[in-house]
Amino acid sequence: MKQLDEVVAASLHSFESITGKGVRAVYNKENYVVGNKKLLTENNIVIGDELLSYADEWGQQSKTIIWFANSKQALAVIAIADKIKETSVAAIGQLQDMGIELYMLTGDNEATAKAIAQQTGIKHYRAEVLPQHKADFIKELQQQGKVVAMVGDGINDSTALATADVSIAMGKGSDIAMDVAKMTIISSDLTKIPQAIRLSKQTVSTIKQNLFWAFIYNLIGIPLAAGILYPINGFLLNPMIAGAAMALSSVSVVGNSLRLKWNK
Repeated sequence: MKQLDEVVAASLHSFESITGKGVRAVYNKENYVVGNKKLLTENNIVIGDELLSYADEWGQQSKTIIWFANSKQALAVIAIADKIKETSVAAIGQLQDMGIELYMLTGDNEATAKAIAQQTGIKHYRAEVLPQHKADFIKELQQQGKVVAMVGDGINDSTALATADVSIAMGKGSDIAMDVAKMTIISSDLTKIPQAIRLSKQTVSTIKQNLFWAFIYNLIGIPLAAGILYPINGFLLNPMIAGAAMALSSVSVVGNSLRLKWNK
């Protein structure tokens, strides 16, 4: 196997990665490309009817289509299928029930993207989207006054993740996606995303409640301790009561925060 690798490396004169489309290489002085249909079209490569029919059929089955061709014609077509997890469908339903508008941005062809969207219940999608175009689409939504959250796990998602207001990376994704994202879901279970949103809302609500309890004691206690009622009825706040009130303030804040542990 090592000798075979050395022979291939010796015959491979050049290799070029084309972002969002595929790769190009020169092998034994012959040009070859591996990638999507757009890559073949841009290089004026002929696609036979038989291979095209296979690609169309597989695309309707929500499979990702990869073409292999030389400089003149397509030599083979490969279909790769990712099984859609039941938890993904459930997560999409939960997010939509929360009033969140979902968009699927994918580099796959139109037929594949449409099939996946139908299977998962996603109403809005865009197919054959290049990495930079994902970021441009996010900017369009932001210009409409929308707060945009981006969920991704690949290198091609990194630009869009950096552009979004809230960026969420999946734990089993690429390192660059996790570095760019503001939040990383440890697992690849998409149902963790609506859970994270609910937890963040509960956390913000708890912070506001804690601020209320922290200020209400001071708002009432400081004027009383300063003698605001003394000219009226001679009342002065006992220092022991003031100290107990401040301690109770801290206890109420800590206790209220601990309630997050029991929220499911």
